[in-house]
Amino acid sequence: MANHNERGWKRVIYAFGFSMQGFKACFQAEEAFRQELFLLLFLVPLGLWLGETPVERTLLIGCLLMVLVVELLNSAIEANVDRVGLERHDLSARAKDIASAAVFMSMTLTVVTWGLILIPKWL
Repeated sequence: MANHNERGWKRVIYAFGFSMQGFKACFQAEEAFRQELFLLLFLVPLGLWLGETPVERTLLIGCLLMVLVVELLNSAIEANVDRVGLERHDLSARAKDIASAAVFMSMTLTVVTWGLILIPKWL
């Protein structure tokens, strides 16, 4: 790892830079990440407006952010599997499928959370 000997604030600054490189790489390479990010930009203000309590707002926005976190991990797993080899292998397919399932579950969590919070308000 580059700059692994850095300490204190310098290490934090380097880590921030690496994180921004990761966001940029995922944004450029992964259409799903771009779609989820643009959806998040629309839904965060909506969640702030529709949530009546701080807890509701946290749940509405937190599950949206969780989708992006899981998508970043999914993209990292896919990139790592592809780096190892592009030939078809059952373990590679399993890793990618499981990571994709994690994204699906995070999206399901979002739909359930929004539904449980918002549907009773409209009934």
